[in-house]
Order: sequence, then structure tokens, then C-alpha cells
Amino acid sequence: MSFGSKTRTQTDYNLFPPSVPIVIDNGASYFRIGWAGEAEPRIVFRNIVQRPRHKATGETVTIVGDQDPAMMKFFDCTRSGPRSAFDSNVVYQFEIMEYILDFAFDRLGASGSAIDHPILITECVCNPVQSRSKMAELLFETYGVPAVAFGVDAAFSYKYNQRHGKCLKDGIVICPGFTTTHTIPFVDGEPVYKGSCRTNIGGYHVTDYLKQLLSLKYPFHSSRFTWEKAEELKLEHCYIAPDYISEVRKFQEGTKEAEEKTRYWQLPWIPPPIEAPPSEEEIARKAAIREKQGQRLREMAEAKRSSKINEMENELHSLHFLVKQLDQVEEDDIPSFLSDTGYTSRQELESTVSKVTQALRKARGEPKDEPDEFEENTDSLNNEKYPLINVPDNMLTPEQLKDKKKQLFLKTTTEGRLRARQKRNEEEMEKERRNQLEEERRRENPEFYLEEMRAQYKEVLERVEQKKRLKTNGSNTNGNQKSGNVGRGERLSAAKRERMRLLTTAAFDRGKGEDTFGAKDEDWQLYKLMSKDHDEDDERPDSDEAELARLSSRLQEIDPTFEQKAEEEPSQASGEAPRVRPLTEEDYKIVIGVERFRCPEILFHPNLVGIDQVGLDEMVGASIRRLPDDDKELEERLTSSILMSGGCSLVPGMKERLECGIRMIRPCGSTINVVQAKDPVLDAWRGASAFASELNFLGNAFTKKDYYEKGEEWLRKYQIQYNTL
Repeated sequence: MSFGSKTRTQTDYNLFPPSVPIVIDNGASYFRIGWAGEAEPRIVFRNIVQRPRHKATGETVTIVGDQDPAMMKFFDCTRSGPRSAFDSNVVYQFEIMEYILDFAFDRLGASGSAIDHPILITECVCNPVQSRSKMAELLFETYGVPAVAFGVDAAFSYKYNQRHGKCLKDGIVICPGFTTTHTIPFVDGEPVYKGSCRTNIGGYHVTDYLKQLLSLKYPFHSSRFTWEKAEELKLEHCYIAPDYISEVRKFQEGTKEAEEKTRYWQLPWIPPPIEAPPSEEEIARKAAIREKQGQRLREMAEAKRSSKINEMENELHSLHFLVKQLDQVEEDDIPSFLSDTGYTSRQELESTVSKVTQALRKARGEPKDEPDEFEENTDSLNNEKYPLINVPDNMLTPEQLKDKKKQLFLKTTTEGRLRARQKRNEEEMEKERRNQLEEERRRENPEFYLEEMRAQYKEVLERVEQKKRLKTNGSNTNGNQKSGNVGRGERLSAAKRERMRLLTTAAFDRGKGEDTFGAKDEDWQLYKLMSKDHDEDDERPDSDEAELARLSSRLQEIDPTFEQKAEEEPSQASGEAPRVRPLTEEDYKIVIGVERFRCPEILFHPNLVGIDQVGLDEMVGASIRRLPDDDKELEERLTSSILMSGGCSLVPGMKERLECGIRMIRPCGSTINVVQAKDPVLDAWRGASAFASELNFLGNAFTKKDYYEKGEEWLRKYQIQYNTL
């Protein structure tokens, strides 16, 4: 089943006399227009309007109907989607309707300012009088139409098929359309609108449901599931299951029948290029390049170090010269001499000399000054900077005692910083010395050094992994050396378990209703025991991990084939997303299985998509119950002639499922006969064309004068007589 568009401009408009009516099937999905008495409509297009902007000029254009992909690449459609004049199946946007009628009359060949032909236009069942009035006003005022007639599309389809012997005078027409579904009972060839029934479910909802299911199933390809593509998949693959529950069970069990009913849609896929492993020559070449780069970096570092040492030697030489000059200056001229040099005292100058000397020795890799000399200099500086420290308290005033406490605090803090700085300097010098030794060993025997580094890396890696396993699964095993399925208590360390025990003990009320915690001094010792300072070493920085990082970086420098094995665990621990596997051809294969019958099932169970209304089979029973007369014979005649019309009636399995559903709500032994229209898509227009070609057509139409004289109340009751067809 397919729906084609025909938009070629007609050239024979002037050949038709003004008495020949124009027939319009104004559907929510497609717009069809043609001449009365013909078998096919002249113009067919989608009933939508889009107003994109031109990418180059920025001009807004109006596009009616289907989009031409070759033309749409020049327009920006992101801000203007397709718009319809319909709300469900009722026209309410008459500005859009005017664009559509302009396009339709232009393609039909009308070149004048007015349309001098009567018009028969279809509408939905029980169309609101406001919509009918606005449509009549648009046709009369804008296009100058001499006469207008309104008819129901489903009724025209039923009468057309009745003329061709598909149905009887008494029957029911079921029209599952684009956005709504209607059932209309016919008695003696005329529709009984009091017995009609409508639900807000149609082909649009089936397509949209299929689009949603596929987008949820394949989120990587959601951009490919456009509404047009979903509509194409629905028309090509969807069917209605005779029994929905049993059909679902087949796909759940994966039976052979389910596999045969599954369809596949292969998206374009280009396999990624396969990278061949590097050859030995390539590995050797990269190693040589890396060695050359490392040598260049070492030379640059050595040159920078030499330059820094020269600068520090010059600075130290100038400082020594300044000290010699200071020794030759008289005592009274020392302050003025120091103010010219930027120093405030001799002690500050000597401290600067000491610092520069230490820095120079560190840069050269020499050992530091003797501790005795350093301590002597420090003591002399402390005596001058903190004069109140060595003075007894009984010889000081209260204010001096306060100053003494401050000096003690400052002295302690300064000495602590100096010790920490000295320790860091010693560690750095030890690290440099070790690096120099390792570099010498590597140059003596590179192969042996590389094997030794690999062995150390493997040993440290095993220790780190063992610690992580113990931290995750706990150190207790169940006798069979299996560490899985352990409780939270087994995953905790001994210190943490002790802390939890103390917390539980402190929270336990041992006073039989009275909280006695804190009454004894021993109770407060729990806070010391629960302090994190008493934790085990597992919460401190792990030396093995630091050593592993050092070995890894060293191996990456000297071994081009080295691959770090523990890269995945830190990335997962830091919360980063895991590496996604490359997509294959199977990832680009869209499997359409249960969606084939699950989507059209909403026509019989609208509650699947959140619409609390009845399905197609129950609508027939509702229409029969709404008839004014309780005539059993009439009900038998109605169920023996049920016609399916509309685009959704082309879905395979509709006739059988509808017969089965109606039989379940009718008395046993009732005659149920469901037939499909000759052409469910075009029979409405063909029936309207045959009706408009009758001689008494103008008797069912009304003019502009009738519209303004009789008013909306008359238009509300206006109905055409279909028995002339």
C-alpha cells in the first residue's frame, strides 16, 4: 500500500463549463481535488504547510505538501516544522487552509481571481458549525465560489461501494483515518449520525508509536527514525495479529515462526580501518627516536643547570665581596652602607649568603653544610630575633611575658619549617642521586636493566592488586579460599570494625531507660579510640602505588613496547566512563519484530498509548446501541454489511481481527460480514465525484445568499441526501 502525490499543473481548466463542480476530499493526511464525474483526482498532496527561510537570502517561502529533498537543502527548516490546518480531524487553522486552497486551485489550472465552479468538499462526522461556517465564508469571500456543499467522507465511500455491490443499504462503515476513527450506521441508504461513534486514534498514532519504540530500542540511531521513515516502515511491515497475547508469547519464546516474521533493516555501515601491528623495524625506529629525544632533553636540562649554577656563583661572589666591604666599614657608617645595598642588618646579609651557598651546593649535588655550623648560625640568629626567650620569667613584665610567648610560638614554627625544608631537600637529593645511579646502570647494561625494571614492575603491580582485592572483598575467607559474597563487616578493616564496635557500645543504653554516658571519665576515652589517627596504614598514601607509578613512567621512557596494565582501574575509580567498544555491522542492523503488530494493536486497545477509549470492534457495538430503535432484525442487517474504509484498513489482518472482535460482543449465531472497500484511500473522493455529477447536485448545495440569509443555525442542521447516489 502506498500513497502517492500528484502536483503537476493542469492545463484544461478553461475547457470545463462553470456548471461542472469541483470535488475536494479535505483529509487530515492528504488533500485531493478534481472534477466531478472523473474516476481519479487531478491533484493529490499532503495536507501540510511549511514556511522555511532561504539560507542565502533569508527570505521566508511557503511550501505546501510534500518536500522535495533536492530543493529543501537550500532552506533552513529548523525553525519551521510542518503545520496542519487540522486539530484531530476538524479544520481550525484557516490561514493554513487558505495556503492549501491557493496551491490546489493553482495546480488545477485556475488563473482568474475567482472560482466560478460549485464546490463539494468533504468534512468529518458531526463537524462543528464554527468550522463549517468558517470554511463556507473562506470559499465565498476569498474565492467567489457560486455554491458549496458539505458531505462526510466515510458516507461517500459507503455509498460508492454500495453502488458497486460491496455492501447493502443497511450496514455500518468503519473508517480508521489519520488522526481519528469513525463508525457510522446506515439505515435505508442514509447515515444515522445519532448512532455514530468516534475515537481519537488513527494512523498518525500508529506511526508515532513505531517511531518511539524504535528510538528507545536503538538510541544511537534515533536521528534516522524520522516520521516519514517510520510511516514507510509501517506501510511495508506492520500487520494486525489475530490474537495479540499469543503472538507476543511467540516472540518471547523465540519460536521459529517468530523468527520468520522478524524483519531487518540494515543501515549504511562502513567498517573501520584495521591497523596492523608495528613491525620490529618500526619499533626499533621509534625507540631510536625516543632515545634521541631523551638525550636532547637531558642536554637541555644540563645546559639549564649549568646556567643556573653560573648565575648563583656570580651572586655568591658579589655577596662575599659585599661582606668584605662591610668588614672595612666603620660601625657608625654600617646603617647607611646597608641602606644603599638593600639590606637592613648584617644578620640578613649573612643569612642570604648562607641560603645562596646551600642552593649552590644543592645544584652541584654536593653535601650540605655541617650541622654544627648550621646550628651555630641558627642560634645566633635566634638570639638576635627572639631576645626574650632566654630571659627568666621573674625578670619580665606582664607585657614582656606575652611577647615571650609569641616569640616562643614563632621560633617553634620557624624551626619546624626549617626542619621540614631540610628533610625535603635531603629527599630530593637522595632521589637525584638514585636517578643518577639508575642512569649509570642503564648505560652499562641496558638489556639487564630493562629486565630488572620489568620484574620490579610486575612484583609491585601484584602487591597493589592484592591490596585492592583485600580492600574490596575483605581479608576473611570461608575456608575454601573464596572471597566473594562477603558482608559489609568483612570488607572493613580491623580499625574500622573496632570503631563501629565502640560506637555501638556508646549508643547502647545500659541504664535501663536512663542515658548514663559521660557520667564517668572513662566514657570520654572512646573519642580518642575512635579518632581516625588510630587507623591502619590502609588509609594513608600507599607507597606501593607511588612506586608503581614511578616504575611505569620509567618503563614508558625506555621501553616503547610497554603497556600499562593497571590503566582501567584508576579510570573506573575516578568515575570516568568506561571505554565504549567499536560499533560493528550488527549494531547498524535494525530488528523489527514485535513492533510489527504491537503498533497497529493500539487501534483495538488505545490504552496502550494512554488513550482511555474503546477500540474498533467495541465501536461497532457502541454504534448499534446508540440507534433509536431496539430492532434485532435491523441489528442483524447492520452486522451483515460492515464496510472498512480509510488508510488503516489496508493493514494486513484487519478484516479477520475485526470479525473476531465483533463476534465476541454480539449474540451467538449472529451474522458477521466484514468487507474492505474497493479502494479505501480514494473511494471517498470517487463517491463524492459521482454524487457531484448528478443532475440534482445543486439542490443539495447552498449559495452565498442562502448562507447569509439563513445564518449559522440553519447551517448547523444542514445535511445532504445521499440516496441520490
